Amino acid sequence: MGSIPLTLCTGLLACAAGLAPAAALAADGQGVTVTPASPPAGSVVALRASGCSGSTGTAVSTAFVTDARLAGTGGDLTGQAEVRSTAGAGTYTVQVSCGGSAVTGNVTVVRDSSSQQDAPGVVPASPFAPVHAGGGGTAPLASVDARSAGPDTAQAVTGLLLAAFAVVAVGLLSARRRHGSR
Repeated sequence: MGSIPLTLCTGLLACAAGLAPAAALAADGQGVTVTPASPPAGSVVALRASGCSGSTGTAVSTAFVTDARLAGTGGDLTGQAEVRSTAGAGTYTVQVSCGGSAVTGNVTVVRDSSSQQDAPGVVPASPFAPVHAGGGGTAPLASVDARSAGPDTAQAVTGLLLAAFAVVAVGLLSARRRHGSR
């Protein structure tokens, strides 16, 4: 995903997280809100932890691919997590550890309704155009601006020394051939 679509998706997700109603908060205003509250496996969710002490925290759930880092101020921490693509449908506990305290919430993973692999007679979609692939080990090189990718000082000095050595070697070899041919 390119940087512009990624930025737009992140912005939309942040807006959705801000506009979504706070669900499953405890009576004292502490808890974890997951948006969307019922994501399909493999999707990215927004996390909001309320009632935290400190400015950073970590959200842990068996539904997530990895632990999610959260950050914020004023007792509210936010972040994102990816739901495992292999997570089965069901309710999973989300626990956020922040500044020596912990708050909990739930996420309910649902079966992806857009997946039609189980439907009889439905052929899975396949690409109809070339897939953007390739690059391999050259991908990092392709992203370097050629105007700013010149040699540094040490490389320039080494190149000049090698060129000088080559000139001296060719000169000595020429002189030797001239003296040996007489």
